[in-house]
Amino acid sequence: MGTIRSMVAPTSSASTVTERRGVVGVAGLEEPHGVQSELSEPTDPEGPAFSRPLMVAFGVGTVVALLASLVLRFWTRSHLWLDEALTVDISAHPLRQLPGLLRQDGAPPLYYALLHFWNGWFGTSAGAARALSGVIGVITVPLAWLAGRRLGGRTVAWGAFLLVATSPFAVRYDTEVRMYSLVALETVLGFLALDRALSRPRLGNLIAVAAVTAALLYTHYWSVYLLAMVTVWLLFQAWRGRRAWRSGAIRSLGAMVVGGITFLPWVPTFLFQSSHTGTPWATPASFAAMVNAVGSFAGGSTSQGRALGLAFFALSGLALFGVATDRLHISLDIRTRDHGRPLAVIVAGTLALAVIGGLATTSAFDARYASVVFIPLILLVSLGLIVFQDRHVRAGVLAACVVLGLAAAVPNVWTDRTQAGQVADAIIQSGHPGDVVAYCPDQLGPAVQRQLPPGEFKQVTFPRAESPDVINWIDYAAAVRAASPLAFSQHLEALAAGGHQIFVVWAPGYQAFGVRCEGIVQSLQGAPGYHATGLVVGESHIYQPMWLVRLSPIGT
Repeated sequence: MGTIRSMVAPTSSASTVTERRGVVGVAGLEEPHGVQSELSEPTDPEGPAFSRPLMVAFGVGTVVALLASLVLRFWTRSHLWLDEALTVDISAHPLRQLPGLLRQDGAPPLYYALLHFWNGWFGTSAGAARALSGVIGVITVPLAWLAGRRLGGRTVAWGAFLLVATSPFAVRYDTEVRMYSLVALETVLGFLALDRALSRPRLGNLIAVAAVTAALLYTHYWSVYLLAMVTVWLLFQAWRGRRAWRSGAIRSLGAMVVGGITFLPWVPTFLFQSSHTGTPWATPASFAAMVNAVGSFAGGSTSQGRALGLAFFALSGLALFGVATDRLHISLDIRTRDHGRPLAVIVAGTLALAVIGGLATTSAFDARYASVVFIPLILLVSLGLIVFQDRHVRAGVLAACVVLGLAAAVPNVWTDRTQAGQVADAIIQSGHPGDVVAYCPDQLGPAVQRQLPPGEFKQVTFPRAESPDVINWIDYAAAVRAASPLAFSQHLEALAAGGHQIFVVWAPGYQAFGVRCEGIVQSLQGAPGYHATGLVVGESHIYQPMWLVRLSPIGT
């Protein structure tokens, strides 16, 4: 999309500016900002060059930051939580079974297919499964440099490169067995493909646009919102945009249509999922979630995350409205700047459509779904760096963002996402072959069952009394309402007949469950012949807390 040299170019010559503004460089009279006296020596508009020690410090710091970001993408101690364990379980099935399993899960198939082959080569351990996202994240980083270079030159390139590398959001989801790292890779590839297709609408570039469109649709359904906003922007470019882009915009729209056509075989499954699965575990968000989504890119609610979030918002504002007048002063252009405008429209428009779509379909808005605009937002933030004309200021702001990003990302190493490991250890230590393990809700099952010895325990879930490896989300809320806690408790007692123990893994507060899980525990505690013992207490600071109660037959 070209460079933005006008925003970093030197100010006009002293004589020209003085003549135009009627200012005379006379001792004792103060000149307006940005006006250089005819008697003064000309200066570098970007300020003094970096000293050699400072250059060395920047080089060493960059290498350290990149090495740290590389390590962080493959190092976290947490066990797999619900979504990760469920993704591994589904992808472990033969490819021909994926459509049926995903029909009841609610996701598109591309990441699951990739993980199927990956785990076939490297195994299904937590580290092996997560490494796929880590590798994808590593590939994304240099592509972010290339996207930044295309957008605004070397400063934007290095900004995008380092901000993606040290992003706490990227680190978090590059260490998770989910599709969000793949979404980020596809969006940066999409930016590069569309940038080339607009200026050079050759067949190869248009095929790349179509391929990325298809890949996004087959990876995450929120891509629909992103692609809708890109379509609107391309329509505007074809109508009233740059003359050099009009042909490319029209042909790029055609390429996106071709990519969309490839999604047609999956449309029946998508429509079924939309009608019967959705996101029954959460409620639709308000427009405040748009701000929260951007905040999550900076690290969320931690102190360092909030500080980085403020920097992101400030730099985004500068990219959209800021114009450097000299090294120390920036003016605001309320008409917005040309290069920041498309990115801001894509980010804000996509999130707004997601909120509206969630309210219309009663589906959830989650910050991780906003991965579809993560790369556009980082490019917008990086674009804000070049508004600072002084090279020292630019470098200092970027360095501060990198330090804050790493500080917010490092806790991902030791932060537990689930208590599944703690619960499984307690069951193994206290249990015996043939004991019953029950889960309420069933959403606790996938993370725990993968830690238990295969075939040693009878495992069953509420509300459907099914095995815990795969969750059936079809008409989920209705299934919960129809299930009886008392009948489920009686079913557990029947399974434990013969002197076996019952372990109940449960958690309160899940959407649609009310106090049903508490009712199961209370029913078993009141049943004659059992002695109840609490083994694990849920910890609220953990993303997926769990409680564990053991019901032992009296006399054993």
